[in-house]
Amino acid sequence: MTEGGAYRPVPLATFTRREDEEMVCRARAFRDEMRRRRTVREYSGEPVAAEIIDACIEAAGTAPNGANRQPWHFVVVRDPEVKRRIRVEAEKEERDFYEHRAPAAWLEALAHLGTDERKPFLETAPVLIAIFAESYEVRGEEKLKNYYVTESVGIATGILITALHHAGLATLTHTPSPMGFLNKVLDRPANERPFLLLVVGYPADDALVPEITKKPLDRIASRR
Repeated sequence: MTEGGAYRPVPLATFTRREDEEMVCRARAFRDEMRRRRTVREYSGEPVAAEIIDACIEAAGTAPNGANRQPWHFVVVRDPEVKRRIRVEAEKEERDFYEHRAPAAWLEALAHLGTDERKPFLETAPVLIAIFAESYEVRGEEKLKNYYVTESVGIATGILITALHHAGLATLTHTPSPMGFLNKVLDRPANERPFLLLVVGYPADDALVPEITKKPLDRIASRR
């Protein structure tokens, strides 16, 4: 990251221009690969190599972001005791949500997915990645504000999920509300806000997923 100083442009040396036919093939192949992605809630305990996770996080770190401040931090959790603590705290918040805070319409919308306050995947999956959004950066005694934090971290998270799927792993996005307990469990500073908890691993042999469909192109895009 360039810190301070004047704008110093350099030649664009990383862009590859392709023929239209190749571009169409690549776009459709990528679309078809992503159509195979599913959110998975049942995991095997098979370990995942650290090199895979590291490379996917490095891919996430290429995301466009406000003023190139890169306002994200990823905590990779493998320790069984830490995962247990996260599950205990997450289920406490989820139980309160389902029993007291969730509007009836929201519970009705979730019904076809079969979700509830029980989150065993937080322990059975080999890897959890806690994603934090950094509202400001601390440099000595100075606090430097970050910009477009939610948008930037959201884009990075999307790239991370895509990279993990491309590598051959399954994921689940988990957002217990509130998530402040993650700062305490994972010893993260006050300038970082928990954004999302990503569950990562290989699906269990008998894993089941809801039967769902995605909206077609004409429902999600328009042309002017």
